Amino acid sequence: MRSMMKFAVPMILGNLLQQCYNIADTLIVGKFLGANALAAVGSSFTLMTFLTSILLGLCMGSGTVCSIRFGQKDEDGMRECICASFVLIAAITFLMNLLAFACLDGIQSFLQVPEEVWTLMRRYLTVIFCGITATFFYNYFASLLRAVGNSVIPLIFLGVSAVLNIALDLFFVIGLNRGVSGAAEATVIAQYVSGLGITVFALTQYPQFKGLRTHWHIRRECLKTIADFSLMTCIQQSVMNLGILMVQGLVNSFGAAVMAAFAAAVKIDAFAYNPVQDFGNAFSTFIAQNYGAGDDRRIRKGIKGAFLSSLLFCMAVSAAVWIFARPLMELFIDSGETAIIAEGIRYLHIEGAFYCGIGCLFLLYGLYRALEKPGMSVILTIISLGTRVLLAYILSALPAIGVIGIWWAIPIGWFLADTVGIIYYIRKNGMT
Repeated sequence: MRSMMKFAVPMILGNLLQQCYNIADTLIVGKFLGANALAAVGSSFTLMTFLTSILLGLCMGSGTVCSIRFGQKDEDGMRECICASFVLIAAITFLMNLLAFACLDGIQSFLQVPEEVWTLMRRYLTVIFCGITATFFYNYFASLLRAVGNSVIPLIFLGVSAVLNIALDLFFVIGLNRGVSGAAEATVIAQYVSGLGITVFALTQYPQFKGLRTHWHIRRECLKTIADFSLMTCIQQSVMNLGILMVQGLVNSFGAAVMAAFAAAVKIDAFAYNPVQDFGNAFSTFIAQNYGAGDDRRIRKGIKGAFLSSLLFCMAVSAAVWIFARPLMELFIDSGETAIIAEGIRYLHIEGAFYCGIGCLFLLYGLYRALEKPGMSVILTIISLGTRVLLAYILSALPAIGVIGIWWAIPIGWFLADTVGIIYYIRKNGMT
């Protein structure tokens, strides 16, 4: 646990800083530009989370293969994996960027965005989509550095860009009066600082990534291995966020007030349970390295310690979010917006009480990815998100339940997937 926590803490801090990109937008936009602008940025955040999840899944999958090669002490194999994964993921990033701009006008219909919000949202997305390439560079090289045990360098680059993002947000939105476009511009500039910075550092300073020029002759077997891991992890990540995106469309159908409440509450949500998501990723790297080294004893100890730590953390965070739901909402929303704040509090009191469900699920995702069973992670994601989306649409359509049905569908999906994942592991491995 000591090794795992030492590795996980910089990852946790890094992801919390990454949340600052959009949280800074949300805080400043919500306070200075009004509820419609907040709804626009909030809905954009859900969409960008989905797009980022595709890249993140690809990078996490390739990072897992590198972790296994690192555990096997196969440096040539690891370098070949780096070259193969870079070519694959860079090509997908390019295509995704083209599709994002091509499909821009269809987003309004898909997400059911009200007309008064869409004008601002379109303006914001037009700029934000320019940062997709930067997102690829950062997540790709951060995953490689973590695969070989360095989680501190990604944190440093992200910390610099997060501070820059907040400063530019204030300058562009308040100083230059550039509205939502200024918030987006600040985010994109900060993303390129972290993305290009970590790329240059990794290629020039880290010994495992030097000498790559001799490994660009990529074997089909290596490319297939990378594709299998990366695409399965990408499917798991993107299905998870596609379900969230579908829920966002349902939320939008309830009007701008519910959109604004959801936009603020989701930021609080993400900040609350992102540490366990990153702990799950650190846990996955730990398991993958020891799986590559064939050390079953350390794998078993890591599983027991990780699940206990995650449970205790989630219980503490749930209690904090329940108690401080109102002041947390008022960070994003003016206290006079009573209806928006009340709906956000209701969301946090329902979902925030059950963070242990998502904490367990993140560990299961990481475990099956590390044990070369990424397909099981996809199955758990489909169970979780399928339940969430189906129940959300069914319950919210009942007049006696309404929008609260969307909030209850989320933890129900978590716990159903947890149950399946744990039963599967016990049946395959026993209780040891």
